[in-house]
Amino acid sequence: MVKLVLVLGDQLSPELSALCEADKTRDVVVMAEVMEEASYVPHHPKKIAFLFAAMRKFAAELRADGWDVRYFTLDEGHTSIVSALLAVAGDTGAAEVLATEPGEWRVISALEDSPVPVHQFPDDRFLCSHAEFDAWAEGRKQLRMEYFYRDMRRKTGLLMDGDQPEGGKWNYDHDNRKPAPDEVTHQGPLQFQTDETTREVLDLVDARFADNFGTLRPFSFATDRAGARAALTHFIDHALPKYGDFQDAMLTDNRFLYHSVISMYINAGLLPWREACDAAEAAYRAGHAPLNAVEGFIRQIIGWREYMRGIYFREGPDYMHRNLLGHTRKLPALYWGADTRMKCMSTAVAATRDEAYAHHIQRLMVTGNFALLAGIDPFEVHEWYLAVYADAYEWVEAPNVIGMSQFADGGIVGSKPYVSGGNYINKMSDHCKTCAYKVKEKVGDDACPFNALYWAFLNRHRERFAKNPRMAQMYRTWDRMDDTHCAEVLDRADRFLAKMEQGESV
Repeated sequence: MVKLVLVLGDQLSPELSALCEADKTRDVVVMAEVMEEASYVPHHPKKIAFLFAAMRKFAAELRADGWDVRYFTLDEGHTSIVSALLAVAGDTGAAEVLATEPGEWRVISALEDSPVPVHQFPDDRFLCSHAEFDAWAEGRKQLRMEYFYRDMRRKTGLLMDGDQPEGGKWNYDHDNRKPAPDEVTHQGPLQFQTDETTREVLDLVDARFADNFGTLRPFSFATDRAGARAALTHFIDHALPKYGDFQDAMLTDNRFLYHSVISMYINAGLLPWREACDAAEAAYRAGHAPLNAVEGFIRQIIGWREYMRGIYFREGPDYMHRNLLGHTRKLPALYWGADTRMKCMSTAVAATRDEAYAHHIQRLMVTGNFALLAGIDPFEVHEWYLAVYADAYEWVEAPNVIGMSQFADGGIVGSKPYVSGGNYINKMSDHCKTCAYKVKEKVGDDACPFNALYWAFLNRHRERFAKNPRMAQMYRTWDRMDDTHCAEVLDRADRFLAKMEQGESV
């Protein structure tokens, strides 16, 4: 009896478990562009275009490989994945669907409720299964990524010297914190020309999602596996050697520095994680790239990426709604491109608008840091990140935002909140040099807002954080300040937030 094989937009891998379980001579692959998936948050137009173009090309590859593929474009009018499955089941008489487990609880639930039974197979494109992560987590008081990462190094053998880490250390993050360089010798990620398929999709997205935040054209993402591999090779050859040194740096006029910009390819299934890690390790073994750069890159993939997925599925569908700090302020318009005098924020948001991309420090220590300091509702912050970045899927985005960035999960992901005043941004970027605000000032209308907001945050949450060993020093510093000065700092923060809440430009 014929079965349907569901392939989702972030499952564009020939080795997908659902495809491996199916019979090419009998079963029918179903792929669909549906409005429910394209609009559950107001996705960046580049993200929608990337996925639709990549989906169409993957469907063509499957057909060329001998599969019967039923593909629905957005204009064919299926509002949901289940609607598309029902249509093909009606045509073929199929009574069962084979699927690979989606990366979002929302889609898992929709498939579980489908009138046509859906058998969900594990997504074995990841290194760590749910059961393996749960076994690692069981009995631990703290689920720290560093220890999980070490186990993944041992499991993969990546950058190992027998049973010891290459170079004698597991983590070279201390070497990867250099401030912004005077000159960037890398021209940025590989840019791709649009072909007929991509141009058709761009026209569709332009017509249907013109009101979404984000610039659609120019569009230069790869949209197939060959392009994704070329992007990886370009990064390894030209950027990896300096990636480690400057991975935390930010420049106003250079959006990419030495970053790979391949996360959207890995997360959509176009580029296997192992291929990326093996290429980086080979560069180290050949003497092309230093250990700190290669270790930092590999840690992002088999450490943070796998860890975030583990947390997401372990914590369950309510994770996105956690709000331990009780933050309720609405997401301000400046996240959607409204005018702001804060150079770091305007630069990060502009990059996000134009590229559907910002690197991890911009996300964590600029837009995320500001949201946390300002007391913005973490669910609104979560939905913004999910909407605006081409690499964002809930399994990876939610733990990064709810846990790491907003500390809304109470410390499952991080041992302390990632907060800072303006000094950190000044150290790691050139933004403060041309900012309307003065980074060295704490009070007054021209003082950097991050400074007052930082101290106001600590003051507001003193009961929770004062005994945290990693934050005690900052409370001692606050307590040594003159009472009058403290009052002025808190007043500066209050006035700034009130102005922002009233919709005025800040």
